[in-house]
Amino acid sequence: REIIESLGDGSLDIGFSGYDLLKESEQNIQNKIKIIKKYEFGKANLVIAIPDDWIDVQTIADLEEIAFEFKDKKKKKLRVSTKYLNLTRDFLYAKGVTQFKLVKSYGSTEVAPFFGTSEIVSDITSTGETLKSNKLRILKDGQILKSQACLMISKLSSRKSGIKNIINLLGK
Repeated sequence: REIIESLGDGSLDIGFSGYDLLKESEQNIQNKIKIIKKYEFGKANLVIAIPDDWIDVQTIADLEEIAFEFKDKKKKKLRVSTKYLNLTRDFLYAKGVTQFKLVKSYGSTEVAPFFGTSEIVSDITSTGETLKSNKLRILKDGQILKSQACLMISKLSSRKSGIKNIINLLGK
């Protein structure tokens, strides 16, 4: 995240970071950064994962029903633990899920349902093994974003002498 912030404010000319971190950043920061190259490593997906024992929930539409049940029967909103507040909020709203509360995670997001701090999670995963080991599963249509390592440049730095040469070397 620091690399993205530094590219956005121009204090860093060139940097490597994950596509997920770029897309999670504020739009005004994203507009100041250009992706030069996407690499074939650091691949991971940002996903919505639910407890294994929610057998009737397979899709986002099912999740929407559960969210309304929480509101109507339990008088509280479905809690979603995540480090990706912007991407998760935008994804759920776009899919018609509106009755939820985001819970900021600072690490080990996948254990939030176990500890009772949320019912479901939005988390980054490459293999899904950590989710599985915490008795969570990804919704069939729960992929929010595909990510990978990227070479990025600050648009504010693109006119600096020598930057284009460095980009040409790194971008190959």
